[in-house]
Amino acid sequence: MRKTLIAAAVTAVAATASVQAMARDTINIVGSSTVFPFATTVAETFGRTTDFNTPKIESTGSGGGFKLFCAGVGVDTPDITNASRRMKPSEYETCVANGVKDIVEIVIGYDGITIANSKEAEQVDLGLKQVYMALAKDVPDPSASDFKLVANPYKTWNDVQASLPETKIEVLGPPPTSGTRDAFAELAMEGGCKTFDDIKALKDSDKDKFKAVCMGIREDGHYIEAGENDNLIVQKLVANPDAMGIFGFSFLDQNSDKIQGAKIEGVAPTFDTIADGSYPLSRSLYFYVKKAHVGTIPGIEEYVAEFTSEKAWGMDGYLADKGLISLPDDERKDMAKTAKAMKTMGKPE
Repeated sequence: MRKTLIAAAVTAVAATASVQAMARDTINIVGSSTVFPFATTVAETFGRTTDFNTPKIESTGSGGGFKLFCAGVGVDTPDITNASRRMKPSEYETCVANGVKDIVEIVIGYDGITIANSKEAEQVDLGLKQVYMALAKDVPDPSASDFKLVANPYKTWNDVQASLPETKIEVLGPPPTSGTRDAFAELAMEGGCKTFDDIKALKDSDKDKFKAVCMGIREDGHYIEAGENDNLIVQKLVANPDAMGIFGFSFLDQNSDKIQGAKIEGVAPTFDTIADGSYPLSRSLYFYVKKAHVGTIPGIEEYVAEFTSEKAWGMDGYLADKGLISLPDDERKDMAKTAKAMKTMGKPE
């Protein structure tokens, strides 16, 4: 028995030493391509002004980030994931099932989803109905007297509405793993499809069909998945003035000398219209912290403190120069308190 206890003790010590040897000294962050430039700016400032290493950040998309973040607890999993939408209940359940039970949710500010094109092209004003008609996989048959869904027949913007340009519908946008894609589907596509009474009625009678009809994006070449690199979309818009692209406002703001945002329902994407919610495609941005890693991976609390400081995310902070639209003062103060206390979230609704 004594030999067994000694052997067990040696094994435990060896295991502890192994874990310590594997421990990281650099924060690992994944997630949203929209939040990526903000997080990168904070990480660079953090690395330059503290004794901690500069965090490693990967742009995996919000969905991809949650998948990695929720895979479990341990040094081989991310400490933080950025998101351009809120965590889904199903993602939270996956986290909990894999042992990621204490999660801190931080809302960092606002962003708008923009539909942009080259400044060499005409600036357009799109209604949500026109966005849906241009990009949906299936749409109401325009030639039928009764309601019937058909594969999207629209080839040019002029086909969608006579006042729009006679150019081919060619939209570069994010893949399904992107939070921008999720938010675009919810705000733009669903918003547009609900303008059709027969589709709107499906929400009560057949929710699954309603979701499929409203959020299904066409796959016939008129919508092109352009990956998680929004800067690449900007470059392609400059090279092809007939194309349009979908990405966060910060990329429009940083490239305003080359590209322009379409008006949506008559409202242009600006700091003010996104902050006050009058721009129809406004949304909140987030990051999530794995509390179990705090105190194990050095610098997590300090990085969060830097991100939620007034010098960073405040109205006149350095992230404003990158296009982040600040939360109102009271909301920002409350969120900073949540971050400092590492207050964990419950299951999202």
